Amino acid sequence: MRFLRLFIALVVMSGPAAALDCETVSYEDATYTICRVDAGKQDIRLFLNDPEDGKTLGTFGKVDQLLEKSGKELAFAMNAGMYHPDRRPVGHYVEDGKIQAALITTDGPGNFGLLPNGVFCVGDGQARVVETRRFNREGPSCRFATQSGPMLVIDGELHPRFIEDSDSTFIRNGVGTSADGRTVWFAISEGAVNFHAFGSLFRNYLGVPQALYFDGNISRLYAPDLNRNDLGFPMGPIVGVVSSD
Repeated sequence: MRFLRLFIALVVMSGPAAALDCETVSYEDATYTICRVDAGKQDIRLFLNDPEDGKTLGTFGKVDQLLEKSGKELAFAMNAGMYHPDRRPVGHYVEDGKIQAALITTDGPGNFGLLPNGVFCVGDGQARVVETRRFNREGPSCRFATQSGPMLVIDGELHPRFIEDSDSTFIRNGVGTSADGRTVWFAISEGAVNFHAFGSLFRNYLGVPQALYFDGNISRLYAPDLNRNDLGFPMGPIVGVVSSD
């Protein structure tokens, strides 16, 4: 049934020229835009600061301008984790192999501290969502990494503190990964949903064993093939798929 729903999605982008596949789907009375990325074939990166002046990039347009200097372009992007008022990452952050913020393993206030939280880790030919304390024990090698929380799906189960009829609803975005780390699913809700509904999208609809919440309310998507470029206040970490011009 899940594959039938994927087939009848409202919008489908595919084919050899596409950098990734994006679609808008209806699930459980809500609408979501989902982008599927092959981590073995596509270039997934995280962006925070301009390497020339050290200033926070903050927007999809500035990331694209940065890539243009090396003959690349941004094929897809979304905000990728929580950040302080000055847009520094709240948790662990790695860019091009360089650790810029340390891993946080303790609980705390807000959604980030609602343990278990996790890390989105991009390595060579694969990308994984890893629960934070497992990440701390195993120490996977990440070319890019961003920590956020809470986890949406942990080993095929929803976060234990999600409430099905919760009235805390926002536009939300997050990421899920396949068991082999080759397939990455990025999703954003088109309307306000609670954590239980958003986690269910990843577990029941996409069937991923691990999924991580990026943020809510400020959630934004850049998908030029869908004529989508969400505007708003400057962001902190941004995840993107990079392609050649």
